[in-house]
Amino acid sequence: MPSANSSATPLPDQTRAECAVISLEHVTREYTGHAGTVQALESASFSIVAGEWVAITGPSGSGKSTLVNLLGCLDRPTRGELRIDGVDVKSMSPSALDRFRAEKIGFIFQQFHLIPYLTALENVMLAQYFHSMTDANEARAALARVGLSDRAGHLPSELSGGEQQRVCIARALINNPPILLADEPTGNLDEANQTIVAGLLSQLHAQGNTIVMVTHDPEMASLASRRIALNHGRVFCHPAAPVVTLRR
Repeated sequence: MPSANSSATPLPDQTRAECAVISLEHVTREYTGHAGTVQALESASFSIVAGEWVAITGPSGSGKSTLVNLLGCLDRPTRGELRIDGVDVKSMSPSALDRFRAEKIGFIFQQFHLIPYLTALENVMLAQYFHSMTDANEARAALARVGLSDRAGHLPSELSGGEQQRVCIARALINNPPILLADEPTGNLDEANQTIVAGLLSQLHAQGNTIVMVTHDPEMASLASRRIALNHGRVFCHPAAPVVTLRR
């Protein structure tokens, strides 16, 4: 895998606040069922600045999935304030939140979630459709960016696992979102394809993209600028971020 990032001088708190594309202030998420109320995330407070690559780590049941759903605007906090690119998402209507999600967040999933009867090109264009309007040339350029120009006409079943994940990355990039949210992006890949995908993420980070990555893989986590560790719903390790190159 690519080498880990070198350490750098932390950003001052005021600068972090000004540069934050994600900001949580005492965010709690509770779920109520027959067994009572479960607190999946408890009073989480941290920020992620533009251009950072953050690895979210923690054991099973620590709150990682809950946090991903909140950061991806797929769920809302029970209490606290969550701002994405400066906008408080808690008060948005469902339709406005759907539109906001399509504009602000590119998703990279462990399970790929490609439409089986659409080609690689059409799967990338599908993300454009939900955002604004489709552009085949832009979609081809996104596939070229991840090294799949020659696979644009292939169905997912005709692609390897690594190639399918690279289609997912192209799909996440197509609308130029300010945030890439990667949920176990190498979890279903063999070692060779893990290395390819890790290299792509490293390139995207070097180009100024903001990446939030959930991973259980220590090698992948070591590539990030810093880590946010969860345990029993609490953020217990969130060191100051290094100096980053802001995305323009």
